[in-house]
Parts: sequence; C-alpha cells; structure tokens
Amino acid sequence: MFGDIVNAQGEQLDYSYHAGAEGSSDLVVLGHGVTGNKDRPFIVVLAETLAVAGLPALRFSFSGNGDSGGSFVDSTISKEVDDLGAILDAAADCRICYVGHSMAGAVGVLRASQDKRIRLLVSLAGMVHTAAFNEREFGDVTPDAGDMWDEPDCPLSRTYVEDMNAIGSVVDRASAIAVPWLLVHGSEDDVVPIGDSRDIVAAQAAATLVEVPGADHVFSMDGTDPMVSEAASWIKSQFAAL
Repeated sequence: MFGDIVNAQGEQLDYSYHAGAEGSSDLVVLGHGVTGNKDRPFIVVLAETLAVAGLPALRFSFSGNGDSGGSFVDSTISKEVDDLGAILDAAADCRICYVGHSMAGAVGVLRASQDKRIRLLVSLAGMVHTAAFNEREFGDVTPDAGDMWDEPDCPLSRTYVEDMNAIGSVVDRASAIAVPWLLVHGSEDDVVPIGDSRDIVAAQAAATLVEVPGADHVFSMDGTDPMVSEAASWIKSQFAAL
C-alpha cells in the first residue's frame, strides 16, 4: 500500500501492513524497542488485533534493526525520530496513532511533541529517563568495544551513548504533547521501571496510565492479553472521538 519507505539516509525501512476496514483513513504505526524489531510477538498480536477491529496497522523496524537497511551502530533515539518521520511522510493521507514500545516510547514523545501528524499516542513500557537507562543497563560496558546485554549483533556505540545522555529525559517534553495519550506499563518491568511512566503522568495530567499487574517489560505470557485489550480498545474509542 505504501511502497518502499526510505529514511533521510536512503535506507529502506522494513514494514508489515495489516489491512483493517476497507476505506479507513486511520492507521496505527507500531515501533519497537532497542535491540528489537517489528516482529516482537506482542507487537504482532497488537497489530493483528487492531486489524480485526477494523483499524489498519503498520509495524516497522527502525534502520539498522531487523531487515531494515542501515547499521545497528548508527541507531540512536534521534535517528529513530527521523525514521518515524519517514513513515509519517509515507502515510500522509492517514490519521496516525503511534504506538512505541520501550525506547520507541521516547521516540514517540519526541516526535509527537513537534509533529502534529500524530493524532494519538500510546507508550508501552515507554522509556522516559534515557541517560538513567543507559547508565543502569550499559554503564559497565565500554562503548565501541562491548555489546548491549552481551548480544554480539547489538554493539554498544559511543554515538548511542552520547545521544542517550544528550537527551537525558523526555519528561520535560510531556507538556508539549497535545493529543490523547495512553501509557501502559507492567508492574514487574525490570528494564524500564514503571516509575518512568508515573513521572510522565505527574508532568502531563492529560495522559492516562494503565498499570498491568505482574507484567514484564515485553508483556510476555499473561501480560500480553491485558496490554493488547487496553491499547486496542483505547485506540478504537479515541479514533472514533476524533
């Protein structure tokens, strides 16, 4: 439907499209977290559920991830904000809801705070305090020498670290989000603490936080169904209200 989608560097972004109701001008765009890709199981389930409910969905891999073009060592939040812009360009005729998981949650905040094409925003276990995350997860790894979580396909680059530290936190951008915003976070998330989402709600009273008891960072096992149910029903109702 959208043809080839390329970012500003000319790198092709791999995506999968789930058709919803015929003639719908709505589109839910789903972005994944660091070291992930568009095929994370819970992202696929959410996209399929949305399509069954009549809402078209597009899940994509950021450049350097999955089957998208580019190199992982060039992946940063700032570059992914631009990648999301390329997706929005390709979907110019659609009303967009953006759903971002983990680091892509921070991407969503940064993009939505400056791009009015995003009409609805959903953060799934969204990263907020980027510098703190980097220190907590990779503080003992030498940039340009070690790997993220000991995954050889995911080297920790100095570019990534510097970008995370330069952003610091996206909580100060929360007040600039002027669209309906849902945050869904598991109570047992040990990668991005649920406190990140609570800090957003404290800074943006219009945001809605749903806490999923017992759910981990990727909403595995019993965490998938409640996350998908909450997100899909909210998105459908909010599109109807636009």
